[in-house]
Amino acid sequence: MPPSMYRSIERLVSGRETSDGAGVKLTRVIGTSLHTRLDPFLMLDAFKNDEAADYIGGFPDHPHRGFETITYLIRGRMRHRDNRGHEGLLESGDLQWMLAGKGIIHSEMPEQEEGQLEGFQLWLNLPAINKMDTPDYRDIASNTFPVLHTSEEHLIKVLIGGYQGLQGPIQRPITEPLLLDIHCETSKPLNIPIPTSHTACLYVYEGAISVGETSVQERQLAILNNIPEALSVELSPRGPCRVLLMAGKPLNEPVVQYGPFVMNTQDEIQAAVRDYQEGRFS
Repeated sequence: MPPSMYRSIERLVSGRETSDGAGVKLTRVIGTSLHTRLDPFLMLDAFKNDEAADYIGGFPDHPHRGFETITYLIRGRMRHRDNRGHEGLLESGDLQWMLAGKGIIHSEMPEQEEGQLEGFQLWLNLPAINKMDTPDYRDIASNTFPVLHTSEEHLIKVLIGGYQGLQGPIQRPITEPLLLDIHCETSKPLNIPIPTSHTACLYVYEGAISVGETSVQERQLAILNNIPEALSVELSPRGPCRVLLMAGKPLNEPVVQYGPFVMNTQDEIQAAVRDYQEGRFS
């Protein structure tokens, strides 16, 4: 395939070290400054903590409105509870999908007092017509994801959306998100088709890769360009590595965020704050 048919890297992002919840240390890889460029994705947090003191406080009860969350746990155990009556335990390799919609209050707490806790939380925007949908929740066990073995060297786990005829357990209309967990064991190149209509980026969480002439190191996000004729991205692993690839169809709608609320106007944000304070998230 000619080089012009591949997506290249537009920009590398290293993320910002911060903490959230009750002091959980994490890296905010996608934040508010990238809302427009990475539409429909709003946030990506990555956490990888070996010391219990860096995660034991967890994320006590807090509200959300106006978007969806996707939590993917690489290692460890976390318990979800919310005010809609949902409860579930995430273990290594499991994924949680939550539709915050018109409003939900939930907690995410570690169920371990030692050992490593590693994973990601991705925020996916909702179109204006769906921001006040009824909240929903689903846990997906690690052994239920479809897996494509491209060769003896590589495998691709389909977490969200559809890929090469495989359908992940969560399908979302309008934004049509694709989330892949890519495991490479050798330096053999790997070609990943991506819809030309989609924004796309990838996060290397173990090892390193190259895309064209650009190297992407561990814990770096690579934003891929949006050239209309580019049909795929070619990954060249620098040895064993693990990569999350995210793609989604932009909404091209205004984004107004105030902490855990993401709406289209300031008036809607004020209504969200008022509804939460007055106990209407139920």
